[in-house]
Amino acid sequence: MSKRYPIPAAEARAEIAVKNSRFIATAAPVFSVDEAKAFTKRIKQEFSDASHNVPAFVVGYGPSVTAHCNDDGEPSGTAGRPSLAVLQGSGLGDIAVVVTRYFGGTKLGTGGLVRAYGDAVKAVLAVLPRAEKVPTHTVMAAVPYTLFERVKLLIGAWNGRILDEEFAADITLTVQFTTEKFPGFQDALRELSHGRLEAEIIETDEATIMPL
Repeated sequence: MSKRYPIPAAEARAEIAVKNSRFIATAAPVFSVDEAKAFTKRIKQEFSDASHNVPAFVVGYGPSVTAHCNDDGEPSGTAGRPSLAVLQGSGLGDIAVVVTRYFGGTKLGTGGLVRAYGDAVKAVLAVLPRAEKVPTHTVMAAVPYTLFERVKLLIGAWNGRILDEEFAADITLTVQFTTEKFPGFQDALRELSHGRLEAEIIETDEATIMPL
């Protein structure tokens, strides 16, 4: 059983201003060091005129994690490390952040920088949509029209996601469930249909991204 943990559901961005300096934090889901590097490169190109683009990322989760940060020319330990510390304290895995700084003419000092970079990352985490990597089953079931609405309610009750509905003599539903919820749905479906209906597992995926 793979460990479930929250990850970013999509890219997000937030901006804070500290003494005329602008700090723009962009966060994204990354599932390998290469993806993290590619994301960092893309943001650096987007903000190529910025004073600094400070990257930090955490790939994986728990004991099997790869973490990295870089000060990108800021005084050592004032930018990358506080950014990474906020990421590591967030409980999220598979996340990269780049904090872009446009210098506003006033020096912030080391303490000010540490705070500003940390606060920028906190700001983007506050608006970041979250998802979870979970093992799932994709299942199919042929449902008679008379039971369709009730089966749909059942799918919702067991947190299923309907991927496809095909209307013919019966309605063929393709639904995704987390592996832990599926047995409960299967039992409820048998009960609802007096043993006539059963969902068939057509695919199992160990790491599906499900929005939280």
